[in-house]
Amino acid sequence: MKKINVGLIGFGTVGSGVVKVLREKKGFLSEKIGLEINIKKICDKDISTKRKGVSVDKGLLTNDVKGIINDPGIDIVVELIGGIHPAKELIIEALNKGKNVVTANKALLSQEGKELFALASERGKNIYFETSVGAGIPIIKAMREGLVANKFSRVFGIVNGTSNYVLSEMSNNNCSFAEALRQAKLNGFAEKDPTLDIEGIDSAHKLILLTYLSFGKFISIKDIFIEGISRISVSDINYARELGFAIKLLAIAKKQNQELEARVHPTLIPEDHLLASVDGVFNAIYVTADLAGELLFYGPGAGQSSAVSSVVSDLVDLTQDIKAGLFRPTLKIIEDKSIKRLRSINDVESRYYIRIMTEDKPGVLARISGVLAKYGISIASVNQKEKRKSGQVVPIVMVIHEAREKDLRQALEIIDRFSIIKEKSVAIRIEEV
Repeated sequence: MKKINVGLIGFGTVGSGVVKVLREKKGFLSEKIGLEINIKKICDKDISTKRKGVSVDKGLLTNDVKGIINDPGIDIVVELIGGIHPAKELIIEALNKGKNVVTANKALLSQEGKELFALASERGKNIYFETSVGAGIPIIKAMREGLVANKFSRVFGIVNGTSNYVLSEMSNNNCSFAEALRQAKLNGFAEKDPTLDIEGIDSAHKLILLTYLSFGKFISIKDIFIEGISRISVSDINYARELGFAIKLLAIAKKQNQELEARVHPTLIPEDHLLASVDGVFNAIYVTADLAGELLFYGPGAGQSSAVSSVVSDLVDLTQDIKAGLFRPTLKIIEDKSIKRLRSINDVESRYYIRIMTEDKPGVLARISGVLAKYGISIASVNQKEKRKSGQVVPIVMVIHEAREKDLRQALEIIDRFSIIKEKSVAIRIEEV
């Protein structure tokens, strides 16, 4: 039976899981694909032989990454170290040495993917990266192959498990943002420093890849409007529920006429929509295609098993190409030439939920309404919550009709300067999905 040799760079949680699965499912996989996937070398800073429930022969381990890159017997390099450098340089070297690559590195691909994919194509090799978006959800393969005849108009993604867990905890247990984040850390669903997750940056990295798959455009992270969930309160979640909405951190790519929107932010979505029921660390990507219609891809967005599943899937795809002697160019994505520009967040039009914390005094609502009217903003509904004694701080919750982002922000800047306003107002976009 033909053997395909793999060099693994990174022997952490996912790397050790890959080794374990390839060992335990060796016969099962070999029978399915007609060849053997063999881990020839494993490179890591820590070369102890036992890791995360799997032990390996000492001879497999090395801390010399060049030994893997330069080994002519290794067909595929799996990069699982993360970060931009030295991961980029290692992938470039591997491609230049005639090796195919599997990676889970969404930060790298979102920043340097255009260059790396071009080099892979030039060298007649491939970079597979299913794990980089949605962990075990086969969204990349589905969009690239299963939906190959389709053109896409919208992508909405819950693609960060940490943020979704925090919002779910706040909603289900009526707890504060701080308490929900503490629980996420205790349960291993949040990093010690969760900034990339809760501030939407991780979701933006994934949105760059989804946008490329959908529209053939490789945008930069600076082209994406990014807003995290740290200012969402449990009160906002409860008020949204009263209005028939759930709050989710969404990654959104949307084509409208000749413009493309790319944004990540907390969003109110109807409670009866499938995305609203995605709880905990689960991810979901909702796409609209011209032939297949509306599709939802759902599953665990984090965890060793789901990530390993996608890495092994990429390995199997590459082994079949190698076995057949084929080269399928990485991401032969056709650019949507009808898209002429990226739409600025200032020009995005949406309905909004607004929470304004104000002293409870006569005439407050009239002053606020007057400013909104000056900017052409129409109120759909308003509710002064938790009415107490005059002078105490109370929230005014509004839903406004469709308005331009720039107009709303300018209006809220003026409102927030009123002496009766006691904290910065919260505005959350509403998507009907």
